[in-house]
Formats: sequence, C-alpha cells, structure tokens
Amino acid sequence: MPSRGVVVPDLDGARALVTGATSGVGLEIARVLAAHGAHIVLPARSRAKGESAIAAIRETAPAARIELRDLDLVSLASVREFANGLVAEGLPLDLLVLNAGIARVGDRTREVTEDGFELHFQTNFLGHALLVLSLLPLLRSSHARIAVQGSIVSALYGVSWDDPQFTRRYSALRAYASSKSALALFALELARRAPEVRVDLCHPGVVPATAIAPEIRARVAPAIHDFAVGRLWNPPAQAAEPALLALTTDVPGPAFCAPGGLLQVSGPARVRPAFRRLSDLDGSRRIWDLAQKLATTA
Repeated sequence: MPSRGVVVPDLDGARALVTGATSGVGLEIARVLAAHGAHIVLPARSRAKGESAIAAIRETAPAARIELRDLDLVSLASVREFANGLVAEGLPLDLLVLNAGIARVGDRTREVTEDGFELHFQTNFLGHALLVLSLLPLLRSSHARIAVQGSIVSALYGVSWDDPQFTRRYSALRAYASSKSALALFALELARRAPEVRVDLCHPGVVPATAIAPEIRARVAPAIHDFAVGRLWNPPAQAAEPALLALTTDVPGPAFCAPGGLLQVSGPARVRPAFRRLSDLDGSRRIWDLAQKLATTA
C-alpha cells in the first residue's frame, strides 16, 4: 500500500535493504518501497517469517522483486557473512533502512547474546553498526541513502556512557533507550565520515500494535485499548512514513524525520528538530570509535 503522506518517487532499478522487514513497521516500509518499484533485499532470522513477509508484500505489490537473505543481528558472525556476501556480489545498494530492533521493556533480567553483549546493545546498535561498517565500500560506491530508525525514548534518555551494557544496575527501558541513542549518534558520525552517502534519522512514534513491545499493550486499560492502539498511537503503516521521508527528503541533512503530532507520538511524518541528546558531536565520535573497536575484536 503506497504511503499516503510521503511522496515516494519511482524506484524502478533501485535496490533497497530493510532490516526488521518481516513484520511491523519494517514490513510496511518494505511494502511501500516495493510498490514503487524497488528491488527489496529482505533479511530475516527465520526463513518462515521471511516467506510470510514476502507473501504479505505481494498482496498489495504482486510484481514486487524481493530476495530473502539470512541475517541475525544477535550474531556478529551472521552479520559479517551477510555483509560480505553483498560486498562480494558487488551489486549497487541504493537504499538502506536500519529498522530492526527489540524493546524488552518488561524484562527485569539482563540477557546476553552469544557474542557476550547485552541484548539491546547488540541488536539495536552494535549489529547495525557492524553491518554499516562492513557494507561501507558498497554504500559509498552506490551513493546510498540511509534511514536510521531511532526511538522517541531518546528524548528522555541518551547513551549510558558509564555503563552502556548495564552490567551493574539493569533497566530494560534504559538499555533500550541507550542502544537506540547510540545508533543515532553513530549515524551522525557516519554522515560526517562518509559524505558520499546521505544519512538521515527517523523514529516511528509509539507503535504498540507491533510485536516489538507487547508489554505496552498489556498495560493499557481494556476500555481504551482499541482506541489507544488504533487511534491515539501510530498504526504501523503511518509509523513507516518517517523512514520513507528520510529516504526521500531533499532538506539539508542529516534530517530528523518524525511523526508530526503532539510530542511526536503519532501523526503524519515531517522533518522536525532533532532531540537535544542527538546533538552531541563528541558523543558521536566516541560511539563510532566504540563500534569500530568492538566490531573488530568481538
């Protein structure tokens, strides 16, 4: 289904990679890009979920060109294998949307990946950072446009610099917020270090109708549940619009694309001032150096 609020151009001949496109907001982003002619690279942890997503996209874009690839951001080996395969093929990569993420906001137990990193830190930040660093030659040669999906929680919390993996006092919400803020700062440094690519930031607002945070839905009173999920907060199709705007806006970048409604919770996408915590130039350099160090040593 084409986006109602963002004018997406003809993308015939363009190749687009969207992480987290097997469901929710990522699926809607991929659906719109495919409907406008883009060739979609759809990475998935689960082949079954990937095939289901392809079928869903083809319900509204029957001629969609989609290739399913294996990618697990929770495994740095998987990220390297995926990226190295794309680089070895040498095909252009015109659009990249770093959308995948988790928000285990109801968990009280700190989870660690097989690589030894806190789960939010690796899934939301480090896995994506390694993906970009590994794909950078391809992105540069393609003069790619990159949309980096952040979170509204960055308005409240930045990177937890003293303990970015929350080894001492764990808070799932803070771990999520820190990881998403880290990814946004990494993206801003990418824009400075790789002028051949266009990098813009976005966030989808509050989207509890997706699978990313079922705990949010569980805390909504039954009497207003349907209204809150369907009307007060952003439905997935509208929540996809900020990323689509980030891929198409011609305002000087890096732009910050977000819902246009009150407190950026919902509403049609528009370019807005970035959250204050995402204007930290020193933090951008620090997080870039951290990503490079961890990506090369883990």
